Amino acid sequence: MRSPSTKYDAFLLVSFGGPEGLEDVLPFLRNVLKGRNVPEERMLAVAHQYELFGGRSPINEQNRRLISALSNVIEFDGPRLPIYWGNRNWHPLLADTVKQMADDGIKRAIAFVTAGYSSYSSCRQYLENIEDARYAAGANAPQIDKIRPFYNHPDFIATNADNLIAAFESLSEQWGRETEIIFTAHSICQSMADKCRYVEQLQESACLTVREAKLTNKWRMAYQSRSGTPNQSWLEPDINLCIKEIGQNKGKNVVLAPIGFVSDHMEILYDLDTQAKQLCEELDIGYARAKTAGTHPRFISMINNLVMEKIAMAQENNGSIVNDEFCFRNCCLQG
Repeated sequence: MRSPSTKYDAFLLVSFGGPEGLEDVLPFLRNVLKGRNVPEERMLAVAHQYELFGGRSPINEQNRRLISALSNVIEFDGPRLPIYWGNRNWHPLLADTVKQMADDGIKRAIAFVTAGYSSYSSCRQYLENIEDARYAAGANAPQIDKIRPFYNHPDFIATNADNLIAAFESLSEQWGRETEIIFTAHSICQSMADKCRYVEQLQESACLTVREAKLTNKWRMAYQSRSGTPNQSWLEPDINLCIKEIGQNKGKNVVLAPIGFVSDHMEILYDLDTQAKQLCEELDIGYARAKTAGTHPRFISMINNLVMEKIAMAQENNGSIVNDEFCFRNCCLQG
């Protein structure tokens, strides 16, 4: 049921951003890696990965599709809020978007971040980004309240389960083989992981997804896309090491399920659809990759429901929001 008074006057999609041409790649990567101890040669190696795909990340186009799908739901089944979009690392940049919101007279907005888990880089840093953008916009900047992490939301789990089942069905010609599921997520440095519930939440999400899909196959959690120095400890095991381990027994299948992502970042296209797939071919392992949430109807419904949840919370608390649904004072630190 639509609420007669939402106390909000805009919806803000906040995402990572990605280059849309070869000339964008290095400036984009310098934004991503600003203040981080990542060797120059590692950055150039990642730049080469983008060059293999014409310098264009799929994430911005997928966000446009997400906004289009959300527009219909928010207009007819939601709070009828105008939708704005700002990225952390590339155009449209969050600071520019928040300035536009201020110029448009927006006073209070609900922000949905395209990251469902708790860690510094996937939660607290976005809160900092939002506050930095508000500061840059000046005295008329809108209040912006971020939607909670959604790693175990029933609609997110159902979306991942549907995509996992579809991946299994794509292996129909190889049903005679034993099939193992490898859930993947972006690796983060161990010192950051120690200060948040990222690993615990990923394990819970994977477990719920397998249960929802009613699968009894073996599954494991693996990590991808590490970018730190070699002497720095990052979350393991690496996805390729897992595939090599499975490949020791010939005639198996793997289904990769990147539940740590909600859209096909470059990390999906290169690390999974290129590198991991090639490795599977070399080891005679049947390969399938589950889709990310994208614009799955249950995922769109989840976002709308979380918007309405946020509106109801604000009404119950006379307009105030209790922020302990996000990060406590000493959790999700950078590490």
